Amino acid sequence: MFISKISREAPSKFNSEIQEATYNVLYKLNIPFERVETNEVITMEQCQIVNERLQMDMVKTLFLCNRKRTAFYLVVMLGNKPFNTKLFSDSLNISRVSFAPEDMLMHFLGVKVGAASIFGLLNPNSKDVHVVLHRDVTLLPNYGCSDGTTTNYLKIGTHHIIEDYLAFLKRKVAIVEF
Repeated sequence: MFISKISREAPSKFNSEIQEATYNVLYKLNIPFERVETNEVITMEQCQIVNERLQMDMVKTLFLCNRKRTAFYLVVMLGNKPFNTKLFSDSLNISRVSFAPEDMLMHFLGVKVGAASIFGLLNPNSKDVHVVLHRDVTLLPNYGCSDGTTTNYLKIGTHHIIEDYLAFLKRKVAIVEF
């Protein structure tokens, strides 16, 4: 797998509107980051090389919905933690959820499968998406995620994600254990 050198700059060419918006907001908020570019990465197993290169662990970001597809959840958890829909639903006192269809991922977050990240909240259609962080994520020193593509990955101080980025978006965040 090809991985370019670690950079502290945005890519020279953007591959999506969300990717461009990601770097615009990082610069606007003066949030430092490290970035690597790689061949396409979709699975958490493939993220291992990115983790080694950036010396951190990527978070797992899931886009879920209820059965009627009227409630949507962007869920961030530790990359190595298995997802249990019953525990998740019980922790929020909601009906069971499942993975949202690919077309809804694109509509609400502006990304394709494998590129879901907290930066999808920059998409104007995401305003009704509930943001849920597993408590363990809030304890990480660094937050590793996609920049909205499947080929660029970021390392950012977790406190910048919570205190600067999510505060800038004025998003209500549920911090739970499941």
